[in-house]
Amino acid sequence: MDVIFHEKQEGSLCAQHCLNSLLQGSYYTAVDLADIAHQLDEDERSKMAEGDRESAEYLRYLQQPSQNMDDSGFFSIQVLQTALKIWNLELIPISSPHAQEAKSYPQSQNAFICNLQQHWFTIRKFGQQWFNLNSIKSEPELITDTYLSIYLAQLEQEGYSIFVVVGELPKCLADQALRDNPIEWKNYRAERIQSGRASNKTINQYVGKESLQAALAAVDTANMDESRKRQAADAPVNLDEIRDKRRLYYERKRETEMEQSNLSNSVNTTKATDTETLNEEMLQEAIRISLQNN
Repeated sequence: MDVIFHEKQEGSLCAQHCLNSLLQGSYYTAVDLADIAHQLDEDERSKMAEGDRESAEYLRYLQQPSQNMDDSGFFSIQVLQTALKIWNLELIPISSPHAQEAKSYPQSQNAFICNLQQHWFTIRKFGQQWFNLNSIKSEPELITDTYLSIYLAQLEQEGYSIFVVVGELPKCLADQALRDNPIEWKNYRAERIQSGRASNKTINQYVGKESLQAALAAVDTANMDESRKRQAADAPVNLDEIRDKRRLYYERKRETEMEQSNLSNSVNTTKATDTETLNEEMLQEAIRISLQNN
């Protein structure tokens, strides 16, 4: 199903595959996620250092490996949450009281992220149809609304942690194409039965060329503001834009940390302030400034 962006499993990089499948583009690499993990580690060390740096608890903490990544390529939920904050997306556990509607009627949502031990994968809606974008599968798997509820319940019973993706997902070609031309379940099922495995054919057999072209044009237009529309013919969308956002975000974050440190020193010159410390409120402000400037 070429119209749906789908990364197949590579090593243990399922967190990367999970995020890119959700966002429908190659927005994050393992290096990008490792940078976020290291930043989270530094933030945690800074908070621990606010206490007694000679305490046994702090010294034991310094000896522990990172809780946000490991050598196999696994990344923590905190890394995924931070990566998605740049997109104004939030992950809420489906067991949370704030996710009661999602648990009772999952079809009303747009996407879910699932985790068991060290494996992450995405279930996302395109148009009005749901797809399992698990990177261990050879291609996206179409699932019905009824099976979605059963599948999520089954995953919970098997011990999976399920998170509801809250917020507006970025526009994508697959969403527009499948909204205009949904896949006929009868044809899809018949093909899978005939092949005995996941189909290697693309979604183009169900969606005409003209529809795909119209969908692509609609998505391009939707992703541009008024000032960029005038440049559309000469300025294609830059897929590295997210990395620019992330770079600016960290620059703003460092500036804010320095300002916070200077202010603290002016009030009490005897108190040492770690410039890497940043509370949740400042993190949200940094993200907001980053998005506005882009």
